[in-house]
Amino acid sequence: MTATTTNRTRTTRKIIGSLGIIGAAAAVAGMGTFGTFTDSTAPLNASVASGTLSLDLNATNSTASLPLSATGFVPGDTISRSVDLVNSGDLAFSGIQMTSAATTSSLLDTDKVNGLQLSIKKCTNPWTESLSNGVATYTCSGTVSNVVNAPAVASGNANVASVNPGGIDHLVVSLTLPTNAGNEFQGQTSKLAISFSGTQRTGTNR
Repeated sequence: MTATTTNRTRTTRKIIGSLGIIGAAAAVAGMGTFGTFTDSTAPLNASVASGTLSLDLNATNSTASLPLSATGFVPGDTISRSVDLVNSGDLAFSGIQMTSAATTSSLLDTDKVNGLQLSIKKCTNPWTESLSNGVATYTCSGTVSNVVNAPAVASGNANVASVNPGGIDHLVVSLTLPTNAGNEFQGQTSKLAISFSGTQRTGTNR
């Protein structure tokens, strides 16, 4: 009985010892499966700077000052002032729109036919101003073209060079009361806000 028990104990120890070796080997193999080679590229540097949209309307003469202001207007009268429309930014506009709105309204601006009429002309060269008895008139030494011919309150696209960066348009803005304006226009007052607004060009792949 004693000899048999001793042999079984030795055999059990051998089996346990063998299992221990197999377990250690498996653990080493498991550690090996988590080892990987790695590499990475140099960084791709990117820089984006947004542009600036800037549209300015500047008076060009000090003798006949802005804003346009007149009293005692009668049919056939016209008041004019010269201004420069300047694209002072570094981006082009897809388009520029002129808007004239009445901040104080009367028959002078609500009657589209017999009321005040707005005219904006541009010259390829700066306008030359002449002043006589406080009345300013303007002559162009280059080529004149129409930008706007409309009732006093109106809006629409303006075909101007200032859509492009650095572009300048030499403009003369005029308001005229037509000769066919009747007695009902007496004692009326209108105040207008004339502005130019630009829209950015459509974004593209760069």
